[in-house]
Amino acid sequence: MGQEFGSEQEAYEFYRYYGWKLGFNIRKEYANRSKKTGEITSRKFACSREGHRASHPTKGPVPDSRTGCNAHLIVRRPKPGAKLEVYAFQPRHNHPLAPCPFLGTAAAPDAVPPPDYPVNGGEPLGVQSCAKGDNAVTASAGEVGRRPLRTRRQWEMKYGEAGTLLNYFQEQSQADPGFYYAVQLDVEDKVANVFWADARMVIDYSQFGDVVAFDVVSRNSINLRHFASFVGCNNLSEPIVFALALMYDETAESFQWLFKTFLHAMSRKAPKTFFSHQDTVIAKAVSLVMPGTSHAICAWNLKHAANRILNHLGKGDCSFIKEFKACINEYEEEMEFVTSWNAMINKHNLCDNVWLQNVFEEKEKWAKPYVKGIFSAGMKGTRSNDSLHSEVRDHLRAEVDIILLLRHIEKVINDRRHKELEIEYSSRLKLPYFKIKAPILTQASETYATMIFQLFQEEHEEFQSAYIVNRDESGPCHEYTVSIIDKEKQFKVYGNPTEQTVSCSCRKFETKGFLCSHALKVLDAMDIKYLPDRYILKRWTKYARCLTSSEVPGQTFQTDDSLGFSSRYQCMCQKYVRLVTRASECEESYRILDKIWLELGKKVDEVIQKQTSISTSMAQPDVENLMTSISSITDGIESENVLEKSSKARAKESKKGQKSKTQPRNCIEKGLRKKQKVLSEQPSVMYSLSGACAQSGNAMFQGVDLSNPIEPINYEGMHPGLNPAFTQEQGFITYHTSLASSNGSQNQGL
Repeated sequence: MGQEFGSEQEAYEFYRYYGWKLGFNIRKEYANRSKKTGEITSRKFACSREGHRASHPTKGPVPDSRTGCNAHLIVRRPKPGAKLEVYAFQPRHNHPLAPCPFLGTAAAPDAVPPPDYPVNGGEPLGVQSCAKGDNAVTASAGEVGRRPLRTRRQWEMKYGEAGTLLNYFQEQSQADPGFYYAVQLDVEDKVANVFWADARMVIDYSQFGDVVAFDVVSRNSINLRHFASFVGCNNLSEPIVFALALMYDETAESFQWLFKTFLHAMSRKAPKTFFSHQDTVIAKAVSLVMPGTSHAICAWNLKHAANRILNHLGKGDCSFIKEFKACINEYEEEMEFVTSWNAMINKHNLCDNVWLQNVFEEKEKWAKPYVKGIFSAGMKGTRSNDSLHSEVRDHLRAEVDIILLLRHIEKVINDRRHKELEIEYSSRLKLPYFKIKAPILTQASETYATMIFQLFQEEHEEFQSAYIVNRDESGPCHEYTVSIIDKEKQFKVYGNPTEQTVSCSCRKFETKGFLCSHALKVLDAMDIKYLPDRYILKRWTKYARCLTSSEVPGQTFQTDDSLGFSSRYQCMCQKYVRLVTRASECEESYRILDKIWLELGKKVDEVIQKQTSISTSMAQPDVENLMTSISSITDGIESENVLEKSSKARAKESKKGQKSKTQPRNCIEKGLRKKQKVLSEQPSVMYSLSGACAQSGNAMFQGVDLSNPIEPINYEGMHPGLNPAFTQEQGFITYHTSLASSNGSQNQGL
């Protein structure tokens, strides 16, 4: 609105290009002229399908391509001699639009690009002036989708929302260098879908991204914003958020873009298992974007869908819902499941029910006989997504300002991380309770996180009631039939004492990530009293947030080396971006960092070259040499800087230094110095919490009353995210933390 054109022809060519880009033709409608000068005072350009043709009974039926479309552009001249400006614009069409021709698809048969406009997707000069509103997106603002939607988005955004979203993401990117966001545009260059993930989410995915649950809230509601979430679980079985999205279009093309963007943000590491609702569009997108990932349907959602779709069968004495839930929860053998399903369908005469037919066709994604070998990490489908959505649902209403929604989501994420830290700290304070003293339990208690140790101990307790029905130890791979007292079911277990391997037909290790009671019985039969390393997944250990297993002395477990690169990359990015930002504030610090950079690069290259030819045990001297060389470089630079100073400046600095050393300015400084001396002489006991987050530090220890002053902390060598240390002295606990606040500064004490 208000865009100006020098002539009627210029306005016509502009609207013609716009129509060609979207996939419709235009024509000139009425024109009003000045009676004095004869110049056009207003002109209407309309869609070629505007209006309806007049009927001619004598000629018979004539094909009519007009649909009464009201899309148009009206320009007028506000005063004689002035330029024409846009007075009215209606973008809505009541008919399908042809795909954009420069996206590799066919346009309307008679759609011809205007002669003065580019055909390679670039914007003409006339368009640039109107693309500076709220819907404008620049490549420098973030990761913009390279392949926009070929159609118009399905739902509208409120005026100004697009600009507010981009401003918010730019602020987050400045405060958090690891913050990632992406925007998908439609054919009108308007925001269609938005994706974002902060640095903590990316790090969490690198450590616990083997299972992901995806869901979109209120997909069928027009009153709520369509909010999507990617959720997983950590080593404490607590839900963690990997990424978020706002979707204004939910076509197959949009979901493909969203999943591709998710993988791009997560260093292109696809999860092992992907949970979602039953949806053909999502299923197609997952199969195309993540072909090696196991796609599972949330069984809990299937139960609720059955209650909603087939609610008439759940009334009275009808047992359909009970039988349907039994097919989901109880039957673990394929033959047993198929027999029960067919009996249920025949009993209730549901052979023609389309929804049940579709559910059965996808049984490999939800039925126990087929999914018991799919790793789920104990997650129950999309239940964690529903919990997150319930916390933000009230802010998803269309009338709520978008910035309030974003701030509320940020608060919910921070509260969840604070709760996670509390659980982590609480679990480390509690000593494990042993029901039975056994070497394998002692090993598990030292390795597993608290929640997983409790589950493992339950399996070990059941192992005490297990007995071997049959055994065949003739070959190198032994075969056993194991059962539990008072239980009829039997399980096939295969064990190799030489290679220390075991495999059970219940597939609990493949599904949950820790051994079952049947496998423990066979390990005991083979005189293996400790868990082999291959059966201890790092994601379930106390040290799951460590970047590599070498950071945990005396511990070995199964790790995924491909995830280590992503974790190290994110960790170093946060450290060095902050360092470079600070060093750029003055010339002297810039020169120091620039000189160290050259020597540091050479040393890193030497270490990497040696890693390819010698064992990692030789890396420690290289690190020591590296630190020595850095120290020598800094010493040399400091010497140069000292020589450059004038004698007058040195004298002033010397006087200031003597005054500050010998004369405290007030009694508070005297007390603090005395406190420092006393604390430095007292030994302290350190308790550390590994595994951390880069977020607002003030939210992490709310409610903690610290009545004693806290000395400034030396941050050298500390993790860039949260790495709190608890110093116990004189009967109270002091919390030291190096949390990065939202503006990038460091909170020195809390």
